[in-house]
Amino acid sequence: MKKRKMGLALSFVLAAGTLLGACGTSEDKEGASSGEGNKKEDQFTVAMVTDVGGVDDKSFNQSAWEGLKAFGEEHDLEKGKKGYDYLQSQSDADYATNLNTLARQDFDLVYGIGFLMEGAINDIAQQQKDSHFAIVDAVVDQPNVASITFKEQEGSFLAGVAAGLATKTNKIGFLGGMEIPVIERFHSGFIAGVKSVNPEAEIVADYAGAFDKAELGQTIASKMYSQDVDVIFHAAGGTGNGLFKEARDLKEKDPSRELWAIGVDSDQSAEGKVGDHNIILTSSLKRVDNAVLDLSNKAKEGNFPGGEVISYGLNEEGVGLAELNEELSNKDEVMTKVDEWKEKIMSGEITVPESLDAAKSFSAN
Repeated sequence: MKKRKMGLALSFVLAAGTLLGACGTSEDKEGASSGEGNKKEDQFTVAMVTDVGGVDDKSFNQSAWEGLKAFGEEHDLEKGKKGYDYLQSQSDADYATNLNTLARQDFDLVYGIGFLMEGAINDIAQQQKDSHFAIVDAVVDQPNVASITFKEQEGSFLAGVAAGLATKTNKIGFLGGMEIPVIERFHSGFIAGVKSVNPEAEIVADYAGAFDKAELGQTIASKMYSQDVDVIFHAAGGTGNGLFKEARDLKEKDPSRELWAIGVDSDQSAEGKVGDHNIILTSSLKRVDNAVLDLSNKAKEGNFPGGEVISYGLNEEGVGLAELNEELSNKDEVMTKVDEWKEKIMSGEITVPESLDAAKSFSAN
C-alpha cells in the first residue's frame, strides 16, 4: 500500500514536470523560430558551380563570382555555407555532383555557370524540385530554373567597330572557343561591326574546340599574326589566354610592331602589359556579374523568375565595351564611332545579327 502511494505521488510530480516543461519548450521554440527563422529569411544564400575554366579564369566564371561577391557585400553576407560560395569543376563529370552538393547544403539559389552545365542543371533541378537554380548561357525549361542569356552580338559589334578602325593591314581575326550558339553570336556581331565601318576588311576565323586550352589559342593566334592579321578578337574563355601570350611575345620581340588583341567577358587589359606597352585594344564586356547580382536580388525579394528566360543586352547593361587603349593613334575617332553605333543599337535603329548567315547579308545602311 505504501509503495502504491509513493508511486502515485511520483506520477503526479512527473506529470506536473511534463506540463511545465511543455510550456517552457513552447516558449523556447517560439523564440527560436522567430530568431532563427528571421535570420534564415534575412540571410538569403547563393552559390555557383564553375565550368572547367575555373573561378579565376579572368573571364566568364570570374565575372560571375564577382557578381556573387557583390551580392554578398550588399547584404552583409560572409563567404561560406551561410552566405555565398562556389564549387569549382575540374571536369564535366563534376557538374551534377557539385550542383547537387550545393542544393543539399540548402543554398536558396544555385547557379550553373556556362552552357556546358545545361544537362546537369536539367537533371538536378528535376531531382531537387524544392531548390531554385539559374543557368548562364543556356535555356533549361524547368519551373525551378531561371535561364540567363545575353545579347553578345551587341557588345561584339562595338568591338568590331573598334577593330575595323584600328587595323592597318585590313586583316582581322576571330578566335572562337567552341562552335555553339553563344559564340556564334559573338562572331556574328563582330563581323557586322567590322563591316559597318570598314567593308574592305578581311576577317579570318578559327575555333579551338575548347575553352580551357591556352596552348591551342596561342597556336591559332601565331598562325593569324604570321598571315598579316593585326587585330584578333577572342571569344574562347581560358583558351584566349594563349592569344594574349602570343601577342605579348611578338610585341616584346619587336616593340614597334602594331598588333592588337581584344579581350572578352571582362576587361582583360591587365593581361596585355609588355614593358611600357599594352597589346589589349579593348574588351567586349559580358556583364555576367551584373546579371548574377540582378537575379540574386530578384530572388531574395521573392521574385524568382523560375521557368523564364532573361536576356541582358546594351539596354540592360548586360554587355558593353571596355575603355580603348591609350596607345591607339586614332583613339578619339574610334571612340566617337563606337558611341554612335552604340546609340543606334540601343535606340533600335539597327538590329545586330545573331547568326553567321545573317551577318553575311547584314547592312547598316
